[in-house]
Amino acid sequence: MRVQKKNIIVNPSRCIGCRSCEAACEREHNGKSYIKVYEWKDVISISFTCRHCANAPCIFVCPMNALYKDDDGAVSVVPQKCIGCLMCAVVCPFGVPELDEYNKIMLKCDMCSHLRREGRLPACVETCPTDALVFGDIFDIQRFRRESIAERVVGILRRAYEGM
Repeated sequence: MRVQKKNIIVNPSRCIGCRSCEAACEREHNGKSYIKVYEWKDVISISFTCRHCANAPCIFVCPMNALYKDDDGAVSVVPQKCIGCLMCAVVCPFGVPELDEYNKIMLKCDMCSHLRREGRLPACVETCPTDALVFGDIFDIQRFRRESIAERVVGILRRAYEGM
């Protein structure tokens, strides 16, 4: 049986570096963005956020059990339990959790849990003008991608065959 796990999938070939995802995240999280756009030599831009790992090491090392997975697989923080020990940041392979220096607790992307409860997409996904960010089950996204590629190949072959 396949476990459904939704995530924010990034397609760097579609990212234009407009940073609308960052602005949307800031709007939804009181001025704090949990997604960052990185640019490499003006050649490629990629937005980067928590990967909500299947076996998230941050959850396992938290001494206060302040991190948990919700029904969609998002790794979230319970601020009231967090003691700001930084263990989650130390073990995160992507360096995602950040310390809120004022409140002394860790902060990270929760895939806009408040929006998802309303049946909406995470703000960054909803805002992305080029669909560089997609929210969904990775298996469904892979299937859609394979079907799209197959359709393009069929179109190319059809045009080549008609030209003969």
